[in-house]
Amino acid sequence: MAWLLLEPPMTIVKLCVFLVVSILTLSLPLRAASLPQAKPPAFPDLYEATIAELQSGLNAGHFSSVDLVKAYFARIEEVNLKGPALHAVIETNPSAIAIALALDNERKNKGPRSALHGIPILLKDNIATVASEGSIISGSFSLLGSVVPDDAGVVKRLRKAGAIILGKANLSEFAEFRGNLASGWSGRGGQTTNAYFPNADPCGSSSGSGVAASIGLSAVTLGTETDGSITCPSSNNNLAGIKPTVGLTSRAGGRSMRFLFDSKVAEVFLVIPISEHQDTVGPMTRSITDAAIVLSIIAGPDPNDNFTFAQPRAVPDFTKALKKGALRGKRIGVPRHVFLNATIDGRSPDVTSAFEQALVVLRGLGATIIDPADLPSADDILASNDENVVLDVDFKVQLNKYYASLISNPSGVRSLADLIAFNMNNSALERPQGFTDQSTLIESEATNGFDPAYFTSLATDRELGGSRGIDAALQAHKLDALVLPADGFTTRPAAIVGYPIVTVPLGFFSDNVTTMRAGPQTLYPAPGVPFGLSFLGTAFSEFNLVGFAYAYEQQTQTRLARRAFAAAIPKTQLSDIIPDI
Repeated sequence: MAWLLLEPPMTIVKLCVFLVVSILTLSLPLRAASLPQAKPPAFPDLYEATIAELQSGLNAGHFSSVDLVKAYFARIEEVNLKGPALHAVIETNPSAIAIALALDNERKNKGPRSALHGIPILLKDNIATVASEGSIISGSFSLLGSVVPDDAGVVKRLRKAGAIILGKANLSEFAEFRGNLASGWSGRGGQTTNAYFPNADPCGSSSGSGVAASIGLSAVTLGTETDGSITCPSSNNNLAGIKPTVGLTSRAGGRSMRFLFDSKVAEVFLVIPISEHQDTVGPMTRSITDAAIVLSIIAGPDPNDNFTFAQPRAVPDFTKALKKGALRGKRIGVPRHVFLNATIDGRSPDVTSAFEQALVVLRGLGATIIDPADLPSADDILASNDENVVLDVDFKVQLNKYYASLISNPSGVRSLADLIAFNMNNSALERPQGFTDQSTLIESEATNGFDPAYFTSLATDRELGGSRGIDAALQAHKLDALVLPADGFTTRPAAIVGYPIVTVPLGFFSDNVTTMRAGPQTLYPAPGVPFGLSFLGTAFSEFNLVGFAYAYEQQTQTRLARRAFAAAIPKTQLSDIIPDI
């Protein structure tokens, strides 16, 4: 080492530094390898993702609402008009990404407004939104490009909560009040089909909302019901659905400028109406929990909808009903007469068998089952035509009012009579082969307004559905609720009196079920297609019904037992939108 003595001192210092750095550099890979590696975030599967899971990821910064919107847009693109061509969505909101970005920034600066902050939601295409976010056309070319005076009341509540309107879901044209047409078909949207079997019937009229929610084309969806239009598509698409009491959720919006100084017009309904006495707006989701979250936000009074003044002064937080022990000590009735008669409704043995097993589950959850607990009015409901009388008159009056309220309508249609003529003059668009009928529109146009026959039918409906119907059974047997399979005539009593129904998955048709034609392009029943279980109660009993449905859902987890057919399941996930993570 004598040579070192010949080197200048600075050279020796440099050599030492070099040796130390070399040793440290060589040890770095070993040190790095020994450190724990950060795991990439686990993104929720959008096929089943809950509101809570999405909020958790948004709050943690694992993804943004912009990412969510892009992911849902991509999923819609995969299966809506391509692949299985489910025709679940009529249009997407061109402003959705910009709205999502603003809500992402608000989350960072102020925190979330509610459980729906930054959550994308699809609306049935009869629920009004401002023109910048797409048309509201109820599936009809007669309304394409029309401009409404305001958002619907439920949309205002969603916006206030920070939800993102993702787009509009397809539906049975005019909420299945045009004529003898297949469920899920509209002139503009085409034929919606079920995601659980190719070309299976999705039921209606909230068909697109049902299909979209079932496979995760949106976080949640809204539907509307006059008689069965939330309950049936929730049943057929393996969903939780809440048909609220008429008056719990608003059907109105703001006053139209056309009517601002007209004392004869109390409000403008901005959910395209069939009947103010039966129409209601409710959530369709993959779980009762998510349905309860949405209902808690959209429920409440609206000065533009007089029916909402009948609701309880304090709207419940429906999420507080979510208790697994909700059925313990409760009395649940089974109205078998008429409603569980296969010779009347043609119900499949698959449904009947699953329902009888559901009663066993309910007993196991602590409920006392009163069977039978029949409706005194059951036979009269089956024979009655009073619902049709009321709906025909209401539809003409209220649709004419809706058309007149529009700020503009490029088609020039301003009345029901105009609509009938428009369809005849535009047969290629509105009356293709197999979808020509508009007999219900014609029947409604022939009515003469609120005559004595109308008021007699309206009163009879209230009696048959309420005082001699649901309320009579509840009171006679001291019941907390009724339970039935969701199909058949289950929805009729609640429809004609405006009472609530909460539906959850019950089962699936067997693989060897006989497939039958439901429409020109649809089948029902079909292998693997879902069916549901419905809880019914008196006016504004949603809190209890939500609890009962939740207890049953949590015990059975039926939704998870079967998925949609492979081609109908979109592949896009958040990891495809955020590839660098």
